[in-house]
Amino acid sequence: MTLRDARLGVKHRPMTGKSLTILGIETSCDETAAAVVRGRAPGPGEILSNIVFSQTEAHAPYGGVVPEIASRAHLEILDNIIGRALDEARVSMAELDGIAATAGPGLIGGVMVGLTTGKALALGAGKPLVAVNHLMGHALTARLTDGVEFPFLLLLVSGGHCQLVGVGGPDDFRLYGSTIDDAVGEAFDKTAKILGLPYPGGPAVEEAAKSGNAKAYELPRPLLNRRETGNGADFSFSGLKTAVRQIAQKDVNVPDASASFQAAVIDILCDRSRTAMDMFRRDFRSGNSFVVAGGVAANQAIGAALVKLCKAQGFVIHVPPPRLCTDNAAMIAWAGVERLSHHAGGDALSTSPRARWPLAERK
Repeated sequence: MTLRDARLGVKHRPMTGKSLTILGIETSCDETAAAVVRGRAPGPGEILSNIVFSQTEAHAPYGGVVPEIASRAHLEILDNIIGRALDEARVSMAELDGIAATAGPGLIGGVMVGLTTGKALALGAGKPLVAVNHLMGHALTARLTDGVEFPFLLLLVSGGHCQLVGVGGPDDFRLYGSTIDDAVGEAFDKTAKILGLPYPGGPAVEEAAKSGNAKAYELPRPLLNRRETGNGADFSFSGLKTAVRQIAQKDVNVPDASASFQAAVIDILCDRSRTAMDMFRRDFRSGNSFVVAGGVAANQAIGAALVKLCKAQGFVIHVPPPRLCTDNAAMIAWAGVERLSHHAGGDALSTSPRARWPLAERK
């Protein structure tokens, strides 16, 4: 692709039948990340480098991510992170087939930093730019790691997202359910704060729950066994979080409260996933893969419950390694591989960053 083509966002033929080397950039929240991935769809691919700088220490005093701090940190260190990723992969800009950068959804300041950097690199090197939906990166990670074939059912559980999606291809995402209030990871973080546990809250609640009694407190399971709401498999965690706050106003046993909260979350996730499995079978004649992605996928108790559910429902579960469940740039680079393998070239350099970008909405 020429520099003129890059400026104009000219579309090119799909790069099918060849292995692609893609630089990925991820800055949608509080991880500054760059990676180089090589492969072709359906995978597995090869991760040549995957550099992630976490800002957890900077945000810990506030009990959550502060957007201004996050975007400033991205701006200060992204160039260095990209340089390290290229050096570790032993790949030059000239050897790349494209630049993939998260274009949303996420904290808009951070998304702007990463996408603008990706545009500059694509223009300067004369490479296609792939503006990646962050959620698509999570969705396709199991193809990078395990070569999971389409179609598959995706449970995306993270700090900002909680969705069940039927994935029929790189352009085929069918939303079966999403949260109508808090995401599950957000509920973990808020519960940790209520109980006086450290940030990030997910690992802290999981650790405390190991020594707790999951039946000590009777907590609600919002929308359990309900099929008529929204998309049919929607989630709600706000009422559960409120119930934890109410019991915390009295003398509360933190391990017991953590275990009771985690048990309620597991019941909700399994119930909603079971409903989505029925919807998936309705929409697709083949496929029995159940992919779990996002940071909450690292929770072992949740994982064990989902393994049991899949066995009962005739699904095969796929969970990427923990380092690829949390935000990273390898998943963004792989989404670039998928897009350039199946579609006509990259995206226009006029592509705008987006704070909100539903997965089912490709553009």
